[in-house]
Amino acid sequence: MRLIGTLTSPYARKARLVLLEKNIPHDFVIDLPQGNLALQANPMGRIPALILDDGFCVFDSSVIADYADTLSDDPVLIPRMDPRARLRVKRWEALADGIADSAVVVRTERMRDVEKQDAATLELHNRAISNALDNASSLLGRNEWCEGVSITLADLALTSALVYLDLRQPERDWRGAYPNLASWFAKMAKRKSVIAASS
Repeated sequence: MRLIGTLTSPYARKARLVLLEKNIPHDFVIDLPQGNLALQANPMGRIPALILDDGFCVFDSSVIADYADTLSDDPVLIPRMDPRARLRVKRWEALADGIADSAVVVRTERMRDVEKQDAATLELHNRAISNALDNASSLLGRNEWCEGVSITLADLALTSALVYLDLRQPERDWRGAYPNLASWFAKMAKRKSVIAASS
């Protein structure tokens, strides 16, 4: 199978981390949103898109993650037997994706000429990021993992969002503001999957 995406997309990173953590063989093919491969795989031209060996295309990082997690049980990244635990993991994913969504909006707005930037949009989405980080820090507490006693999709989604913040908002001192997130992220950054997804 082939995963279409970019090295900077937090959504492609999340999908790639799932495949890497589960040791699912795949080729990572770089293509921009609206690029030729992206458009072939996804009618909206968005990334990531996963092209299965039979040509079937899966798009949206959450759908890719859900599908990939069913392909093996080592590890199970989305709880299957406990509906409430599954709900908590998916809520973490939504929180992390929300951080990424707002960070993308801020990035897009900042690429406009300064006089054309909408201050209200920037304030709204930067505040949303801060609120989400507050919530993530509170939920994580002193736990080793976002949910349960082992790695889950929650950890991979949050890692992807924080990597994107480092890339696009290096001035945001989230490590200083949230030492527990910083310690957790430092551990995650050493995982083979996270290192591999950076190149």
